Amino acid sequence: MSGSAALANPKVIVLFFAGILFVALVLAKLKLVGVGIFLALVFGAVYLNLLFKNPVLGFYTAIGLNFVILGIGRYIKGLPLGFAVDGIMITTFLALIFSRFKERVDWSPANKTITTLAGIWLLYCIFQIVNPEARMIEPWIAGRGVGFYFFFFVILTFMLIDTNKKLDTFLYVWGVFSILATLKGFGQMVFGVDYAEKAWLDNGGAETHVLFGKLRVFSFFSDAGQFGGNQGYAGVVFLIYSMAKKGIPKIFFITVGLLGFYGMMISGTRGSIAVPFAGLMTFFVLRKNIKVLSAGVIFVALIFVFFKYTTIGNGNYQIRRMRGAFDPNNKSLQVRLDNQKILKAYLASRPFGGGIGHAGDKAQRFLPHAFLSNVATDSWYVMIWAELGVIGLTYHLFVLFFVLGTASYKVMFRIRDPITKIKMSALISGMAGIMLASYGNAILGGMPTALLFYASMAIMSTPETFEKERIETELSTT
Repeated sequence: MSGSAALANPKVIVLFFAGILFVALVLAKLKLVGVGIFLALVFGAVYLNLLFKNPVLGFYTAIGLNFVILGIGRYIKGLPLGFAVDGIMITTFLALIFSRFKERVDWSPANKTITTLAGIWLLYCIFQIVNPEARMIEPWIAGRGVGFYFFFFVILTFMLIDTNKKLDTFLYVWGVFSILATLKGFGQMVFGVDYAEKAWLDNGGAETHVLFGKLRVFSFFSDAGQFGGNQGYAGVVFLIYSMAKKGIPKIFFITVGLLGFYGMMISGTRGSIAVPFAGLMTFFVLRKNIKVLSAGVIFVALIFVFFKYTTIGNGNYQIRRMRGAFDPNNKSLQVRLDNQKILKAYLASRPFGGGIGHAGDKAQRFLPHAFLSNVATDSWYVMIWAELGVIGLTYHLFVLFFVLGTASYKVMFRIRDPITKIKMSALISGMAGIMLASYGNAILGGMPTALLFYASMAIMSTPETFEKERIETELSTT
C-alpha cells in the first residue's frame, strides 16, 4: 500500500491524530521534562533503528560511552549509569543476532584461542560468587566487568571489527574522545574545576587529587591515575599508528598522540610514564632493525637520564611530579610495598583471594570494616591478587603475556604487509605500556582503558584478517 493510500484509510488517520494528541498532552503536562522525554524517545527510536541495521554502531557507542560515563555520574545522581555500558553491549549482541536472523549468525570469527581463554577467566570470576571469603554479592556485581567485559567485548570485536576501515573508525572514535579528555583536563588545570567536580573533591577526592595545593588533573575520568595512564596509552598508539597514514588522517593521529602525552604529563601521575617507556621500547623491538632499535634505546635512555639524574624543568610541577617516579626511596612506593607485605601474609592461606569487589577503597561502601577494605591495593595486579588470589593472578598474567607474545610473533615473522605491521605494532606497543603501568596503578581494568585494551587484544590476535583484506582491496583496484 502506498503512503497516500494509507493516509486515505480512516483508521490510519485516527491513529495519527491520536498520537499527535497524546504527545501534545504529555508535553503540556510535563512541560520541559516532557520535551526531554519526547526527544529521548525519538532519539532512542532512531538510534535503535540504525543499530539493528548496522550493529557495529553499538561497538563505537560503547567505546565513546566508556570514556564519559563516570564523568557524567558526577553531574547526574541516583541513576544506575554504571550499567549503561552493559546495556549497550547487550543491545549490540541482540542487534548482531537480529541483523543476520534469516541466515543465522556465523560465530566462527570469534572462535579463537583468546575467546577460550577469556571464557575460562569468566567462569573463574563467576566461581568467585561462592568464594568462601566473599561476604556479599553486591561487591561482585560492582566488579562484574573484570570477567564479563573481557569475554563479551572480545567477541564483539571479532564479530564487528573485521576490515581496515572499521579498524580505522575505531581509532577515530578513540582519538576524538582522547582529544576531548585532554582539552577538559587542560581546562581544569587553567580555569579550575566546576561545581560537580568540586563536590567530588570535597567528598574525599581531594585527599589524592590536591597535593601541596596543586590539582592532579583527572578530566572526566574516574581519577588522575586513569586519566594519565589512558592518555599515555593514546600517545603511544596514535603516534605509531600515524606512520601508516598520509595527509589529513596522519595529522589527526599525530595530534591525538601529542595531546595524549600532554594529558599524561598534566595528570601528575608518576606511574603513567611507564606507558611510553614500555610502549616505545616494544615498538623498537618489533621493527627488527638494529639501527632503529639502537636509536630507540638511546632515545629512551636519554629520557631516563633526564628524569633520573637531572633537575632540569623542576620549576614545572608536572615535570617535578613525574621525576618522582624514578626515585626508589619515594614514600608512596614504600607505602605500597608495605601494603603488599600485609596482603602477602593475609592471602597465604587464601589461594582464591577475598572475592571480586572486596579489596581496596572501593570496597568500603559495602564492607567498611573488613580487612581487605582497609588495605590499599593501588596496583591492578595487586587488586587481582587480593580479590582473585594467586590462582587468579597467575592465570591473568598468563593470558596477557600469551596474547602479547603471540601477537608480537605474528607481526615480526608472519605478517608481510608493512601497513598492517605498523597498525598492529601500535596496538601491541600500547598494550605493553598499559601492562607495565598497571603495576603502579589500577589502570588496565578501569574505564575507559578496559574496553580499548580488550578490543586491541582481539584485533592484534588476528592481524592476518586485516592483511588479507588490504591485499584483496589492492588487487581489486588494479
